[in-house]
Amino acid sequence: MEDEKCCVVVCETPLDQKYWEAQYQANSTNWDLGDVSPPIKTFIDTLENKNSRILIPGCGNTYEAEYLLSEGFTDVTVIDIAPTLVDSLKIKFGNNPNIKIILGDFFEHTGNYDCIIEQTFFCALPPTMRQKYVWKMHQLLAENGIISGLLFNREFDVSPPFGGSQEEYEKLFKAAFSIEKLNVCQNSTEKRAKTELFFEFKKSNSLVNLYTFQGITCSGCMKTVSDLFMKIEGVQNVSMSTDFLEILVVSATEIPIQMLEEAISYDKKYKITKI
Repeated sequence: MEDEKCCVVVCETPLDQKYWEAQYQANSTNWDLGDVSPPIKTFIDTLENKNSRILIPGCGNTYEAEYLLSEGFTDVTVIDIAPTLVDSLKIKFGNNPNIKIILGDFFEHTGNYDCIIEQTFFCALPPTMRQKYVWKMHQLLAENGIISGLLFNREFDVSPPFGGSQEEYEKLFKAAFSIEKLNVCQNSTEKRAKTELFFEFKKSNSLVNLYTFQGITCSGCMKTVSDLFMKIEGVQNVSMSTDFLEILVVSATEIPIQMLEEAISYDKKYKITKI
């Protein structure tokens, strides 16, 4: 699946606006299917409320939005960080009042949506940002809101895209979302056959908080801290980023920061701050 690469990069390359803008300026978009992905098209066809507030983050050429509009949906928002791409989308969709096209950072976006469609955004983010992704998705969705789309069920030799596994996703989204569907796609495009998971997650009523963390330098210490937090009454899931700098805590009730600080007070170099 070499054609899934957008370019050859090393892990230290910042995947920021400059990086993605360069991909669109150079037309290095081999990940682009050229049409709405069949599993997402099938999902869209199940949506009954044409007035649902729908967001597509890291939208790319957003054939999904094009299909939504063709099917009569009236409240579609797309956001991407690359100016060249966003300029082309504004031309493509003209003055269509049913779509909002935003140039910006998804993680700084505010809004309230009934449905968020995931198509190659998650896999374009460095794995260190996956806890932040869960936190932000939960924040943007309305009560009982749905996030649905595709996740890769494989790893890549060169990234982006960044892969993963069903087991990893189940642990990452646990408690923050109800996992309604998470299965190997049966109708992927040929070049992605048997490598995609279709998912549909419903926002839970749990509290989802993200914290910065200082002091951890190894996976053993990460597990120790995560286990300590899990012992706190009301905590439902704990997940730390792979660079040990952020930790996601899902709980049934608000956990006072003092309780988290007390749990890690055995090591003076540990510091935790709520984002």
